[in-house]
Amino acid sequence: MTATQIESTVTQQFVTHTLTTTVQPQHDHLKVGTQTKQEIWGFGQTFNELGWQALSQLPQTKRDEILDDLFKPEDGENYQVCRIPIGASDYALNWYSLDETPGDYDLKDFSIERDRKYLIPYIKAAQQRNPNIIFSASPWSAPTWMKTKPVMNYGVLKSDAKTQQAYANYFVKFVQAYEEEGIHISQIFPQNEPQRDQKFPSCCWTGETMRDFIKDYLGPTFKRAGLNTEIWLGTINSPLEDTEMTKDETTDYPVISETVLSDPEAYQYIKGVTYQWAGKSVLQRTVQAFPELNYFQSESECGNGHNSWTYAEYVFNLFRHYFSNGVNAYLYWNSVLQDGESTWGWLQNSMISVDSATQSVTYNPEYYVMRHYAHYVRPGAHLLDYGGHASGEATAYRNPDGSIVVVMSNSMNHDRNVTIEVNDQCYQAHLAEHSFNTFIFE
Repeated sequence: MTATQIESTVTQQFVTHTLTTTVQPQHDHLKVGTQTKQEIWGFGQTFNELGWQALSQLPQTKRDEILDDLFKPEDGENYQVCRIPIGASDYALNWYSLDETPGDYDLKDFSIERDRKYLIPYIKAAQQRNPNIIFSASPWSAPTWMKTKPVMNYGVLKSDAKTQQAYANYFVKFVQAYEEEGIHISQIFPQNEPQRDQKFPSCCWTGETMRDFIKDYLGPTFKRAGLNTEIWLGTINSPLEDTEMTKDETTDYPVISETVLSDPEAYQYIKGVTYQWAGKSVLQRTVQAFPELNYFQSESECGNGHNSWTYAEYVFNLFRHYFSNGVNAYLYWNSVLQDGESTWGWLQNSMISVDSATQSVTYNPEYYVMRHYAHYVRPGAHLLDYGGHASGEATAYRNPDGSIVVVMSNSMNHDRNVTIEVNDQCYQAHLAEHSFNTFIFE
């Protein structure tokens, strides 16, 4: 092993050091193994209207600098896997779906014209920098006239066959419309957070209703349309349904993913599963039960708008948790925001903050968390096995070029001296208190 180096971030500054070799492991050590696990597809974000609005406040040179950093291969965040909302997300400017004409079962008024103003320019800017981005898409709500109550928030999809078929066709028309824009949708997730009633766009599903919609309508409709867009379960945000949480029979059984995947007719259409938020508690069980599927972490937890270093440490270990338990990709939520507040009044973190009054840009702590993983762990890398007393804050990867990447944090209130063992060679490393660290072994 040669050309070993470390990149360390403390208080939002990058510091590069050269590692030295040592004779044997210390008590505080990490041993990197040679067994490869799942392939890493990459990292990314969700495209949202408020993100493009924030970028649009900046002069072209500053906007280009941020977009280059996020999407240009080999540059900062090196995004490769991104999600698109189908209709309004909670970071849209206001309510909308792609067909709000009541009773339009033939979807004659379906349109992505709204997207051409906000989302598609954002996506096109990303594609100009990396034409190989993998795009997924998911709705936060069905059109209101398809729901039992005609509202964008709360409620459920109507159960009659005419509505269910129209909704399956709605997904097909979305995929086809975006294809005409030069944006290929590789995966559809039928519902964002199906187990939560929210004040922003949302729609509740049970495991049974999701199973039946996929096997009776969505799967067959995609097949008839000849789409090569995959259907994934997602984005699963909890092992529970809200209605179960107040009952004596409360359980942590993953009621949507296991209910759908255990049905062979529904299973035949499913190629992967996405988890986010409390869904992380059942990720390991699903991966163990269905190792042949692919997995994403589909929305990084978003904090409270304070963009603190402490929360960034929490997010760093979310990355570690998800990769250690089998995901192929990790998606951030809003990379760029103006003031962090959603249209529905929720303050959230972002990697980059824009001040429209001064046209200044602030890189927040979670920008550096993403960089430590996404800049160095290349698409096509594989997770490696690892162990030792320092493994609780680390993950290790082998890149396609053979280099080994170790990503570590030190969330303690004191510095740590650790040894990292790679291919029977030990290296001495110093981790500053409350730091993020990347080690490259060429």
